Amino acid sequence: MDTPNSNIQEVNISKEMRTSFLDYAMSVIVSRALPDVRDGLKPVQRRILYAMNDLGIVADKPYKKSARIVGDVIGKYHPHGDSAVYETMVRMAQDFSYRYPLVDGHGNFGSIDGDSAAAMRYTEARMSKISMEMLRDINKATIDYQDNYDGQEKEPVVLPSRFPNLLVNGTTGIAVGMATNIPPHQLGEVIDGLLALSHNPDITIEELMQYIKGPDFPTAGLILGKSGIRKAYETGKGSITLRARVQIEELAHGKHAIIVSEIPYQVNKAKLIEKIAELAREKRIDGITALRDESDRSGLRIVMELRKDVNANVLLNNLYKHTALQTTFGINMLALVGGQPKVLNLKQILYYYLEHQKEIITRRTQYELNKAEARAHILEGLRIALDHIDEVINLIRSSQTTEIAREGLMSRFGLSEKQAQAILDMRLQRLTGLEREKIEEEYAELQSLIAELRAILADEEKILNIIREELTEIKERYNDKRLTEITFGGLEDIDDEDLIPEESIIITLTRNGYIKRTPSSTYRSQKRGGRGIQGMGTNEDDFVENLITTSTHDTILFFTNKGKVYKTKGYRIPEYSRTAKGLPIINLLEIDKDESINAMIPVEKLDKELYLFFTTKQGISKRCPLSAFANIRNNGLIAIHLREGDELISVRLTDGSKDIIIGTKKGMLIRFNETDVRSMGRTASGVKGISLVADDEVIGMEILEEHQDVLVVTEKGYGKRTHADHYRIQNRGGKGIRTCNIQEKNGQLIAMKPVTEDEDIMVITDSGIIIRMAVDGISRTGRNAMGVRLIRLAEDSMVTAVAKVEKEEKEEVELDSEQNSTHETNEIEELENDREDVEE
Repeated sequence: MDTPNSNIQEVNISKEMRTSFLDYAMSVIVSRALPDVRDGLKPVQRRILYAMNDLGIVADKPYKKSARIVGDVIGKYHPHGDSAVYETMVRMAQDFSYRYPLVDGHGNFGSIDGDSAAAMRYTEARMSKISMEMLRDINKATIDYQDNYDGQEKEPVVLPSRFPNLLVNGTTGIAVGMATNIPPHQLGEVIDGLLALSHNPDITIEELMQYIKGPDFPTAGLILGKSGIRKAYETGKGSITLRARVQIEELAHGKHAIIVSEIPYQVNKAKLIEKIAELAREKRIDGITALRDESDRSGLRIVMELRKDVNANVLLNNLYKHTALQTTFGINMLALVGGQPKVLNLKQILYYYLEHQKEIITRRTQYELNKAEARAHILEGLRIALDHIDEVINLIRSSQTTEIAREGLMSRFGLSEKQAQAILDMRLQRLTGLEREKIEEEYAELQSLIAELRAILADEEKILNIIREELTEIKERYNDKRLTEITFGGLEDIDDEDLIPEESIIITLTRNGYIKRTPSSTYRSQKRGGRGIQGMGTNEDDFVENLITTSTHDTILFFTNKGKVYKTKGYRIPEYSRTAKGLPIINLLEIDKDESINAMIPVEKLDKELYLFFTTKQGISKRCPLSAFANIRNNGLIAIHLREGDELISVRLTDGSKDIIIGTKKGMLIRFNETDVRSMGRTASGVKGISLVADDEVIGMEILEEHQDVLVVTEKGYGKRTHADHYRIQNRGGKGIRTCNIQEKNGQLIAMKPVTEDEDIMVITDSGIIIRMAVDGISRTGRNAMGVRLIRLAEDSMVTAVAKVEKEEKEEVELDSEQNSTHETNEIEELENDREDVEE
């Protein structure tokens, strides 16, 4: 480019941007965002403490205005905004932010509710007692100094830091392209770990963890498990789960209350309470009748009163899932080592701190040695003068000037200039016998001290002993009890499963997508033909469609009509009362709006030897290994590729050698061995399982054993069971054989289940009525029979689902209180049912 200005230079913009950004990044990393591994302080924190010490605002002196401290820091050392400096100082004074606050604040320094501190013109501050240990011996040449930003002042490169502040108080910071997040620890534990390392340099991290149990947060709470702690200590990176400390208290009239006394670190209490209130208001967490913040000077206390019918443990686990009562703390132990950012494990942090202390003690010892030797040098001159006092006095009296006297003393007695000057400055009172003895005693003590200091410098073990003694002294002075409790020690993986008792449950799902779980003991067995009990409160246009029995610890696989699969644990499905509607499943699983759940499969573990057998509405079947579904994302996974207009109807878990039966709504059934369908990949479409006539569709697919009966139930409440021998094994793809005499009276087939006489079944209607009955109370007939009445249906009501449950030991009759039925009425109804069965 032609230009008359010779100051303009052509540069490569890519190279210039790269260089400039790198300079900026390194400036942020080294000079602002990351702590030094030796004292655990960022530059602004170090400058605040140094400025306060320089101003004399120490722990045993009166408080000074925060504005004065901030102004001194900005004017001398930190050329940035006053708010940045003040906010840093405020955090250093908060006992809920720092495990051991380095600033003693006087006034409003914010709260755990997120309230900001008062303006710096109102608050006052001084150094805390423990922060004095950060600067101890700073005037003994223990550290290096550097020019400040304008070269007019000197500031420390690092503080002596007589305790390991990086681990004790932790730190957090975001630089360019990197961040640090080191949790605070208990002072005594960290010092014990340091002492162990000083005695055994080859100590392992696992052995160090016997002393340093884990992070210790100022807000206390619980840490779940040690696996995250161990990983962070070994690699420098890890994640730990923090949980609030909660007690469940029993109130009057059988009610309970959840009391929160400690919350996770860095959680805003006010926002936490607001979130709980929001969830309760939106009914995403149902059962909280009152929510109060009763925190005061004595401590934190959040009270949640619950409805009488609410299981407090279940609601609490939902709170853990949806609120900050349980959080994750990501550990990233990044610090500056020699001016370079480095991710450090636990042993490395302790090692670099120990090396820093060795240097501090060495430099302090050298400083004291130099001082002692200088004093001894002076005393040696005084001793010579006292030994020749008359000659010295005559020489001084005969000298015309001080310079002549100094030169005369130096040449006559071989003294140095400092010794000669000390003699000239000596007062006459030093000539007394007592003063002479003091000089001799001081000289002897100095000689002993010099020998001791030289011995320390020559022996590293002596330096380590000094470090141990001083660390032990600090521990005795400032140590306190651990605040954060580490629970479930030794477990590698912590989940809510560890807190939920394993029990048999029933999971129901309505057509409109409301899901809930209830204990299976909720439903007692009744005689067939009974009225049933209310199992779920539903809307007029909604009804129960799916029901399974499983365990709270089982994994539930949810298959949708679109052929996708989702998963969750049984205990993660919220527990509701028998008549409650439940939770919308879209709040539990990330399903699409136009997706509906057509199959729920409980799985104890994803065994590689098991298979999933699929059947669609158009009669297409597929067999796929269960192991193909080991990693299911939160947004689901494709389980089967569906053809146009088809949808997934049924999925069953098999061992690869079972007989499969497929039933249709027009009463046809086919039985074939699952080996007729080869094992396929997860996204395969499948092959034909049954051939359908016009207007027919598959209503279910099940696994059939030789000792079982086939129970069929129609939409109008009729049912029957037929032994498996009545259904011959065919090849897949056939039309099947008739399993039920379909007439207008009993309606089309709605469900088909393989059963034994040792089981109960539950029949669900579209109005939410559920009846539980023993299988052996249902007549066994041939394939072409119409069946007997299983449940009396209200007008315009119909059966929508049937599920098997474990048989109860004793058959009981439960009556709906609203019906005011009597035992006599039940006997009459039973006789009527028997008469109707004979007629049919």
